[in-house]
Amino acid sequence: MFDTVVKSVNGLLWGEGQVLIYILLFAGIWFSVRLKAIQILKFKHMFSLLKGSSNCKKDDISSFQALCTGLCARVGTGNLAGVAVAISLGGSGAIFWMWVIAILGMATGFAESVLGQVYKVRDSSGEFRGGPAYYIQQGLGSRAFAIVFAACLFLGYGFTFSAMQTNTITDALNYAFEVPTIYSGLVITVLAGSIILGGFKAIARFAERVVPIMGILFVAAAVIITIMNLPQVPAMLKDVFLSAFGLQEAGAGAMGAAIKNGIQRGLYSNEAGAGSVPHAAASASPIPNHPVTQGYIQMLGVFFDTIVLCSCTAVVILLADVNISGEMEGIRLTQSAMTAHLAQGGVYFVAAAITLFAFTSVVANYAYAESNLHLFKLDNKVGRAIYTLLYLSMMLWGASASLKEVWDLADIALGLMTVVNVIAIILLTPTILSVNRDYNTQREKGIEPEFKVKDVKVQGKCESGIWD
Repeated sequence: MFDTVVKSVNGLLWGEGQVLIYILLFAGIWFSVRLKAIQILKFKHMFSLLKGSSNCKKDDISSFQALCTGLCARVGTGNLAGVAVAISLGGSGAIFWMWVIAILGMATGFAESVLGQVYKVRDSSGEFRGGPAYYIQQGLGSRAFAIVFAACLFLGYGFTFSAMQTNTITDALNYAFEVPTIYSGLVITVLAGSIILGGFKAIARFAERVVPIMGILFVAAAVIITIMNLPQVPAMLKDVFLSAFGLQEAGAGAMGAAIKNGIQRGLYSNEAGAGSVPHAAASASPIPNHPVTQGYIQMLGVFFDTIVLCSCTAVVILLADVNISGEMEGIRLTQSAMTAHLAQGGVYFVAAAITLFAFTSVVANYAYAESNLHLFKLDNKVGRAIYTLLYLSMMLWGASASLKEVWDLADIALGLMTVVNVIAIILLTPTILSVNRDYNTQREKGIEPEFKVKDVKVQGKCESGIWD
């Protein structure tokens, strides 16, 4: 019965109904148009803000720490196992559609991160908290709608995703080193618990230290493999573009599979529109002190995650002489590809990379769901203790669960979150445009932007003491 319900909902969202594909494409195009192609025309400015992003007030979380926390959650199994799933089910053309959804998703990511900042609150510890549930409740004035989103978030980031990430880590370690999944799952759970018990600030500090090193090493490995196989690169790129538009032998059916799997796994990887990253965005004290600053910084996260890191995995797989069966394959396809390039060292490299990538996601996912405890007045010792215990228990369960069972639950949670969030940010478009206009006006006058809510027309109300 449970399996039937999960399959029916996923079929509507991701399968034949393809509701989410249309919703995400609409949101990406909507915000790209309304924000005047901000992800392309303001590309240089987006990078310029990165220079001062590590500065913030003492005891606050910087824009760079918030970016790394967002990347902690984004950069996970989607970059290694998810890309492999997309290619195995959708062919090489799926990668093109991952790029498309990422470029459009940059505008969506900007919009939702700006809202996360505008409607952020302070919790019982005096830390900033925010996200879709908060901008739905304060901006749209709908607590019921906010609770629906929070419930989807707890189902996804609070429980299912941690199980899925643990599942991928234990499978990779079992394949590379024959470590029993229950033992590696237990160690991962204990290590994650030691970090998340320190709260959001401890998670942000962990992210700031680990993410840059993790990304640089992975990109470097992909660049080396590309150089090793340079003569094959033009043919690989040609195959990606031809497959994306069904111009190979398989025709239109292959094009449909490429679009579906590319967008599905692209969303799962960069999370633009899913409503997850606004939680990290809201936690920051940006410099310049304006919500749009964090919108640009988090837009970078989508670019780094999909255009850079997912492309690295795709290159590794497509340049390898490995059989892509057409059946669902996860992390082991990536490991097989790395082995083809680097012999046995490839298996160890991917096992280490997926362990680190997925582990950082586990830590950040906890922070996202924990941000919503304040919404239910559960941001106290008892509330956090119960949530932490449930979260770590799901991690242990995930160590031995089947891949398909875990991915199906993850897809349904992400899909429901996305539907609720996209509806909300579309309805809050006037606020996004107004806040962005305020930022640009101040820059045009040659002054450092500073957000004062009394000078900008926003929907609903912001929490007192945050921006006034």
